[in-house]
Amino acid sequence: MGRYRRKRPGATAGLPSSAPVRYPCGMCHVKLLHRKKVRHYDDPAHCHELTFSCYKRWPLLTNNLWRGMLSDAIDRANERHGYLLTAFVYMPEHVHLLVYPGPGASNIDRLLKAIKRPYSYRIKQLLVETASSLLKRLTIQQRPGVESFRFWQEGPGYDRNLDNPVSALAAIDYIHRNPVRRGLVERAIDWQWSSARWYEGLPYDPNIRLPKLEKLPAEFLAQAAR
Repeated sequence: MGRYRRKRPGATAGLPSSAPVRYPCGMCHVKLLHRKKVRHYDDPAHCHELTFSCYKRWPLLTNNLWRGMLSDAIDRANERHGYLLTAFVYMPEHVHLLVYPGPGASNIDRLLKAIKRPYSYRIKQLLVETASSLLKRLTIQQRPGVESFRFWQEGPGYDRNLDNPVSALAAIDYIHRNPVRRGLVERAIDWQWSSARWYEGLPYDPNIRLPKLEKLPAEFLAQAAR
């Protein structure tokens, strides 16, 4: 069954990937999951449900330019490291991705770094060019004389392996319903920054940039018939 990256007593400890997971509030689970040491299981037959948050869970992903830049970063990272994106949602302060490794895919921590680091660098350059006051708020002092720009919350976030279609389809539904649970929209398809509309065959606003999406591979879905 699916394996959790972190076993912590509480709502999710010990649950298999196919079990329904209910969190006490929309982002409580994400707050608990950012640690410096997370073990990733790079099984070539597993989907990965990934979650990572903005620095201090501030709502930084609220404009279409920055969200479009994130889409570009995800596309570049997936192409470089051999992953397919099968579902996503951009929330104001965090991101959910469901990815599937292709043949010869890199390990998952390299994919995450390839998304987050270049994106953070490009955002910093924009803030510098516009002399934005946000630059100072996102710059922290690591130690005397050493400063670091932080767009993302420190740590690798959350990574859950999904080894069967039932778990993966449940994760897709969970991802799509994030904006509904938060009260941002009434229906999942009303949120433009997710794959919910793509799964329903509905058009998107032509002025926004979305990451490239692919269906789950037939060989993975075929496991349901076994």
